[in-house]
Amino acid sequence: MASKKIGKQTFALCNPPSIAGHANVVGPKEGDGPLKDSFDVISPDASFGERSWEKAEVEMQKRALSAALEKAKQTTSVLDFLFAGDLLNQCISAGYAARSAGVPFFGLYGACSTMAESLLLSSMAVGGGFADNAVAMTSSHFASSERQYRFPLGYGGQRTPTAQWTVTGSGSALVCGAGKGPRLTCATVGTVRDLGVKDAGNMGAAMAPAAYSTIKAHLEDMNLTPKDYDLIVTGDLGVLGHAIVTDLLGREGVDLSRNYRDCGLLLYDLEKQDMHAGGSGCGCSAAVLNGYLLDGLRRGATPLSTSVTLVVTGAKWSKYLKPRICSISSVNTRSKNRSQFWNPMVQMGMTVQPSLKYSSVTKFSVTLVMAEITRSEPPMTSS
Repeated sequence: MASKKIGKQTFALCNPPSIAGHANVVGPKEGDGPLKDSFDVISPDASFGERSWEKAEVEMQKRALSAALEKAKQTTSVLDFLFAGDLLNQCISAGYAARSAGVPFFGLYGACSTMAESLLLSSMAVGGGFADNAVAMTSSHFASSERQYRFPLGYGGQRTPTAQWTVTGSGSALVCGAGKGPRLTCATVGTVRDLGVKDAGNMGAAMAPAAYSTIKAHLEDMNLTPKDYDLIVTGDLGVLGHAIVTDLLGREGVDLSRNYRDCGLLLYDLEKQDMHAGGSGCGCSAAVLNGYLLDGLRRGATPLSTSVTLVVTGAKWSKYLKPRICSISSVNTRSKNRSQFWNPMVQMGMTVQPSLKYSSVTKFSVTLVMAEITRSEPPMTSS
């Protein structure tokens, strides 16, 4: 009997593991955004000193892993497993980063939800007694993703108003069975959601149904309301997806207006940076979680916030599918953190125009997991 299961889609970790160390690495555009002070490494150029965009993404994961271990005062020798992935075919960025690490490797593909998926699986392994230490890691790169999923940058294709900017960033979290730090206590696993969106330039609309269904399932399974959280953060829905989730839950009497934000809106200044509908990609939630959010949990910067829930979605689609036959599915992951920290509100108004339908591309939205993280020690105070 599944004694740890709560409701239909949620389960509890009876031995909640801690996040002993975390780090993030970003490119120059992300470093110019409002969260620049929360990044461990900001590269002055998007190539990270490499000769291809794909090699640059490998280098990002290497640096993120090294920084997370260094902050936790550990080395790769203590790691039992590495759970990592990215957006590229065969997860090549994570694979080559794992090759240099020499750690037993689980390659994951949850699209943009991979950070939350890897964190949940790491926590299950550690909390279930299968490992003492594991790393959750992912990345995305604007140029490598555009080359694979849309058009090479040299093509000069125009981006639609609903398009989002794939974040050049990587995040890594060291999950341990003992020690201080935020603890993952429960998770809600979502389902594949598909409302027929086929527009490759509208990720927010494709992924919003997954976020909506997972948030709803978590609240019902845990018998909670949004008021029980100080902050609910989705991974990369952007302007349009954020608005859709707010509207869908609002129609059912669930008010998210007080405490709902999106990583894709937090990461960039949409008024000063040309990101259209906001940020997206594996690196979006990874960069925000492994900096701004977890740093805030550790510091407890203000008494305003004591809990945070992270909900991460990913769109599953392929440019090789036949025209208009398949739609875009999405996957979603949600995490709850209890802490006290500052959370700026990013508001953006935009008129959404019909986007170009790429006849050779299809999309679908899938919700993966919702995880709850709590702080295990009192907030840090400055001397």
